[in-house]
Amino acid sequence: MEDAIHQAASALANAARHRAPIAPITPELGAGAGIDAAYAVQEEVTKAALAAGRRLVGRKIGLTSEAVQAQLGVDQPDYGMLFADMEYADGQTIPAGLLIQPKVEAEVAFVLGRDLPGEDVTASELIRAIDYALPAMEIVDSRIRDWKIGILDTIADNASSGVYVLGSRPVRLADFEPRLCGMVMERAGEPMSFGAGAACMGNPLIASLWLARRMAQVGRPLGAGDVILSGALGPMVAARQGDAFRVAINGLGEVSARFARGEE
Repeated sequence: MEDAIHQAASALANAARHRAPIAPITPELGAGAGIDAAYAVQEEVTKAALAAGRRLVGRKIGLTSEAVQAQLGVDQPDYGMLFADMEYADGQTIPAGLLIQPKVEAEVAFVLGRDLPGEDVTASELIRAIDYALPAMEIVDSRIRDWKIGILDTIADNASSGVYVLGSRPVRLADFEPRLCGMVMERAGEPMSFGAGAACMGNPLIASLWLARRMAQVGRPLGAGDVILSGALGPMVAARQGDAFRVAINGLGEVSARFARGEE
């Protein structure tokens, strides 16, 4: 199994480096492989990234929708790593060719002001630890060709992470309601996706609590300054060169980004 994990990690790293998608890696891991093997692949890719000088600045939650969980045959969300070179500012242009097959999701991002080292972290401790929230766009991507992914593929592939864009106006938790905040996402001025905080495991804070506990369990606890992308508030939307996206979340404000054309 160790050889299979190493081979899958190398294949995913090469696909990311050369922007060349590959076939699903689940067959490489073998018929008996489970979620733990997929996370072992992700961890090997993470360690290689850190060794190459990339900086870990947060975590993301995926599969927060029950419908998507059912589609992939799981009963829990998954997680991925956020590196500093994945973050873009509000209104910034995403370079052409950076991603393979991007899709955009609207999310609530939380930024921590305190460490969360314990596996038994409580909801009240999480709330105290959150410094502020921001509207966010996660631009997911897959190194697996044509998004033909199963649960092992997406977990191993850093939960299908790409890049993310954060809004520029911090909002305290006391000033908005994460569960009830409504969302609309526009592409080129046309509404494409609608949702609310309740679509994310019932509440983005519940999703974030799951993440905080899980990160402590696996030895990568969340710390002060870390960003949490708490999960999609509505359906993802495919992005094309030249597309401009805008997300508005009630109580949090707006965040936007544009995808460069090939000649830019």
